[in-house]
Amino acid sequence: MKNTLSLNLITAALLTSFSASSFAQGNAVENSSVEDNTIEEVTVVGQSVSFANNATTQEMSKQQAAMTSALAIIDNLPGVLINEGDTFGSDDWSTTVSIRGFQLSLDEQQIGITIDGIANGNSNYGGGAKANRYIDTENLGTVQVSQGTADVASRSNEALGGTLNFTTIDPTKDAGLTLSFTNGDFEAQKYFARYQTGEVFDNTYAWVSISSSSNSDWVQQVANSERDHIAAKVLHSNGPLSVKAYASYDDVKEANYQRISTEQFAIDPTWDRLTDSITGTPYVDQVFRNGWQTLRENTFGYVQANYEARNWELSGNVYYHHNEGRGDWIPPYLEDISADGFNQPHSEITSDKSYTGGSSNGRIYFVDKAGRQLSPISGCESSITFPYGGAGAEYDPACYQAGAIPVGSYRHTHYGKDRLGFNADFSFYGKLADMDNTVRAGIWYEDYQRQEWRDWHKRIDARVSVNFDSTPYWIQYNREFNVDTTMFYIENELDFKVARVRVGAKKFLVDLEGINLFDGSKNTSIESDSETLLSAGIVAPTPIEGLELFAGYAENFAAIKDTVLERDASALDEIEPETAENIDLGLRYSSDKLNASVTYYDVTFENRLNFIAPDSPDGINYSIGNNGSFENVGGIESNGFEASATWYMTNEWGMYTSYTYNDSTYTGGLSTFPQGNTVFGSAENLAVISFDWSKGNYFAGLSTKWVGDRWMDATNTKKIDAYTVSDFYAGVAIDAPISGIKAMELRFTLNNVTDKSYLGGVANQSGWIGAPRTAAVNFKAEF
Repeated sequence: MKNTLSLNLITAALLTSFSASSFAQGNAVENSSVEDNTIEEVTVVGQSVSFANNATTQEMSKQQAAMTSALAIIDNLPGVLINEGDTFGSDDWSTTVSIRGFQLSLDEQQIGITIDGIANGNSNYGGGAKANRYIDTENLGTVQVSQGTADVASRSNEALGGTLNFTTIDPTKDAGLTLSFTNGDFEAQKYFARYQTGEVFDNTYAWVSISSSSNSDWVQQVANSERDHIAAKVLHSNGPLSVKAYASYDDVKEANYQRISTEQFAIDPTWDRLTDSITGTPYVDQVFRNGWQTLRENTFGYVQANYEARNWELSGNVYYHHNEGRGDWIPPYLEDISADGFNQPHSEITSDKSYTGGSSNGRIYFVDKAGRQLSPISGCESSITFPYGGAGAEYDPACYQAGAIPVGSYRHTHYGKDRLGFNADFSFYGKLADMDNTVRAGIWYEDYQRQEWRDWHKRIDARVSVNFDSTPYWIQYNREFNVDTTMFYIENELDFKVARVRVGAKKFLVDLEGINLFDGSKNTSIESDSETLLSAGIVAPTPIEGLELFAGYAENFAAIKDTVLERDASALDEIEPETAENIDLGLRYSSDKLNASVTYYDVTFENRLNFIAPDSPDGINYSIGNNGSFENVGGIESNGFEASATWYMTNEWGMYTSYTYNDSTYTGGLSTFPQGNTVFGSAENLAVISFDWSKGNYFAGLSTKWVGDRWMDATNTKKIDAYTVSDFYAGVAIDAPISGIKAMELRFTLNNVTDKSYLGGVANQSGWIGAPRTAAVNFKAEF
């Protein structure tokens, strides 16, 4: 059952009372400072570089529950829209990211993600991994968002529309133990522990953490998402040499949500059309929630060294990533693979043999006790109307003679990936005619091998459960993909005193190979090299102290994904890499009380590679799976401006606000993506206002985000209404409350305060329902 809001409030009150009492006792033992704290800096104005960039703050982290996905924290930054189908972000299937009309979703990977500067290995559902697979929220330092041109050294071949760099915290010099417990609505719980070792060897420090979390789906509370995470980091520093190492292991079982149409949302905005119980009719039970699951394990680690000399710097790292898992669906039939003969028992039902490869001879819906296929009564009309508009007589048990037994499948798509790569960067600091001059150059190389195979299992008894025979009756395919990526870059920055000017270039060499492990004649390969990609920028101070002008230009590139090789329907000789030209022009101001920035941008995106997915509110084609097919469909023109400001009104109060105007339209392409139409899923207007307060041991904040109208479809006929969502947090932090405890903190969060019902993420022209009001309490102690 859903944890009630009242229970959370009562829990918060009790823990606050305990904390206050402990604080009083602590004062008797050790006098703690009770002077008014100045509000923590909440500025999100970025680094002094020639492109738009922002970073998250502690206040943005506090707005989210401790068990929330790391992605949710960046949602208030200018130009950024994060939508997660699950209230805690525990379903990657329904997670989308939109920046300047560029998307991360089921069908598009156009935004780069890096972990401590290291490539994440793509973000797609079929074997990809977003930042939440690598980092526990409690171990997240900050997220640096480059909305457009980004740094020339950024390690991603997906970054058409910007880069998100998620950084992990470093070890501390002092030893200590942090324990954290989170309790929230929808049976949410998270246990977290991190131990800081202090100095273990000369100039060597480390931490290790472990966590376990779970929550049910918010729609019906019948499907559970579970996550276990282990991580560790080591830091060694000795003069000019520093070495870091990080490793994490993440094991998740995610309950998926289904996308719906605008018409379905209008009828019932609280239900995504997945069901909570088995009816015994496989056609209806194909949308049983516990049959829609994602299982993933990710192991990731790197070792990095950095050497700083008087006028040069050299750094490099080696990293490894292993991914394995599967995605589940429950097709309402068995595939007829064996061709057992007319009126014969089907071996898919009666034997434990696994058929390999080949194609289906048809579908089996109902059988008799001997396993022989039955046909519906002639002339019978099905009364089934749900889901997908209803079914034919072959699916309806009422169209068969008494004793007919329904059959169904449990389909697994298995994913595996191994990535091994290295990065190396060199910087030289010199003079050119008495002007500071910096030369940077570097290389990124990655070799990854990904395997994907699909098997079909018969449901043991489709009348009562989704339990399935562990031995598959059909292994449909088995494929291997090999991708080699090499990226070189070089850049020169010269400081003319009146301005810093940089000019750079980079190039990608990407080779893809697809191997059919059942049929070598279907092996494929393709090159996806980039042209030489130019970048340039300028940063110039103005006569006004603290105000600087910046401008940047970059040619960005997204290599063809290996997922393209999965689809026989994708014409490889007609597919080209995606490219984009990004221009940023802006002003950035920084002072003690006010920080602000405004950026105008213009993006020309060409060769847009569109994903044609089979699952939609109109039905699922299970035989081709969730990976669909791909085709280039013209491009996108995006322009607009982003503005953000942080104002420290007093020592106790701070305000942050941002506004984004974005105009993203299709250019060229197919008739289904009409030229001049607004890119579906992209919001023309985004606005945020947040107030944060801190006094003594207490803190609180309220943030509100407005998302303007969007289109569900590329033809711009189905509008998604604008929505406004507010998040609230409040807490108390106490230093040395009692002997033996360094600090305690209690934090209460309430997301979607007004319980607004809205359509959130969009993929393939249908959308997920946004999560409802959700309360959570986090109690943290440091020893």
